[in-house]
Formats: sequence, C-alpha cells, structure tokens
Amino acid sequence: MQIKTLTALVAGAAVVGAGAGLLLSPQAGTETRKQIRRYAKHTQVGAAKFGRSVKSGVDKAVDYGKALLPKKESSSSPAAA
Repeated sequence: MQIKTLTALVAGAAVVGAGAGLLLSPQAGTETRKQIRRYAKHTQVGAAKFGRSVKSGVDKAVDYGKALLPKKESSSSPAAA
C-alpha cells in the first residue's frame, strides 16, 4: 500500500471517528456546533501554517538546486540560423 493511500485512510478514519464522537455525545446541539466551529478554525489555522512551512521548504530546495546548476553564459551576438 502506498504511503499517500495509507495517510489518506488514517486521516479519513480520524475525521469519521471525530464526527461520530461529536454526534453521539450527550451534550446540547448548540455546544456541539460550537465545538465543531472551534475545531474547524483550529484545523484551518494549523493547515495554513503547515502550508507556509512546506512552501518555505520547497523554496529553499529550489534555491539550493539552482545554486548547483552551472551558470549560463550570455552571448552578445544572436545565433546564426
């Protein structure tokens, strides 16, 4: 099984489990909805931070890769056709 598939399966199971736990909890619907909103906001902020972190890492990797490539020499005369 590929790691992406396994990760998606685990994440999906976590979401379903959390949803079932909230729906079956013995509290009022208003409180449950508040909890869902707070959890969604917290998850959104965490995902945004993670996205920025990944973007930063990719940018650094690209810059490092570019530094490894040889520099192209620029010619002042156009190439003959």
